[in-house]
Amino acid sequence: MPITGLLLSDSRALSAPVDLNGTGHYVHWGVIQLSVANLVIIGVMVVVFVAALLLPFPGGRK
Repeated sequence: MPITGLLLSDSRALSAPVDLNGTGHYVHWGVIQLSVANLVIIGVMVVVFVAALLLPFPGGRK
């Protein structure tokens, strides 16, 4: 049985959660300009890095 295409409900599940056709939003600090998406990614990376430093390794101390 060949697959002829996706149903409308299936194609919505595969679409982006935000509209990617609009203009981007940027943050300006003097000569530094970052998109909000990149700023969020950098923030998440910093949080993961700090968590990796502070959380104990599995197995604990002996």
